[in-house]
Amino acid sequence: MPISLSGRNYLKLLDFTPDEIRYLISLARQFKSLKLAGTPHRYLEGKNIVLLFEKTSTRTRCSFEVAGHDLGLGVTYLDPGSSQMGKKESIEDTARVLGRMFDGIEYRGYGQEIVENLAAHAGVPVWNGLTNEFHPTQMIADMLTLEENFPEGIKGKKLVFMGDAENNVANSLMVVCAKLGLHFVACGPKERMPKADLVATCRELARESGGSVTLTSSVEEACTGADVVYTDIWVSMGEPAELWEERIKLLSPYQVNSRVIDLMAPTGIFMHCLPAFHDTETTIGAEIAERFGITEMEVTDEVFRGSRSRVFDEAENRMHSIKAIIYATLK
Repeated sequence: MPISLSGRNYLKLLDFTPDEIRYLISLARQFKSLKLAGTPHRYLEGKNIVLLFEKTSTRTRCSFEVAGHDLGLGVTYLDPGSSQMGKKESIEDTARVLGRMFDGIEYRGYGQEIVENLAAHAGVPVWNGLTNEFHPTQMIADMLTLEENFPEGIKGKKLVFMGDAENNVANSLMVVCAKLGLHFVACGPKERMPKADLVATCRELARESGGSVTLTSSVEEACTGADVVYTDIWVSMGEPAELWEERIKLLSPYQVNSRVIDLMAPTGIFMHCLPAFHDTETTIGAEIAERFGITEMEVTDEVFRGSRSRVFDEAENRMHSIKAIIYATLK
């Protein structure tokens, strides 16, 4: 039976079947081919979407805007200061108003309950561009990147998330790996592991798909034979800057460096959702170097720029995957 996601919200991957996730990955690959061939694909001409950003972004905003324009959509961007949502106007009222003006709504911000509330009242598809709990659009891009690097198939591959394994990217990776039959390993301190209820859910999903979910504090155990090592920044957007000192002490043993790369499978790759603190060429990077005397954080510059790194392929794939999500839910 053909898969149709028309009219669906895209809030978290727990809401989607493995076949539906694979469909989105396949669709993203098709859109990437069209884009690279220069073939126009303005399939949604005449529709309009709005992007609600309570947290700023480079890749998410640009991906949604370029994807929208390529599909023929009108795109309106509302930055953190351009909307009354949650201030003078409730989430429900905002959703009802925007749902009468736009054909789809993207939200990037804080609690998952906000995007769920928007979806409950908008009457049009709502897409989660990132919340504190999940980052589902990133996952389609990540799985597309894996498929491009492992054409023999990604089922059974070992993906290790290093560092702050309690964050939204780690949560979403655990879900998508469990759904698609990959072996997910969270490697970090016990204090920063995924919530027990989500781990239990993912382990049940993994039993059905042939995958697995492992939590460990041992870098050796985690990374030996890994097909993918993935990391993220140690303090997420919206968290207080005071956390840097604590997180640096806690997470430094889980930095992705040459030792980690040497433990991986010979064909293994490195991934990062970006931005990355691999040098001091940013305001925060320079400040951390001055305060704590370190010039690299979650990943060394050698690994970030090395032959195993796929971070810029992954970043590009955000655009193709978001295009697939928009098209699939609005067509």
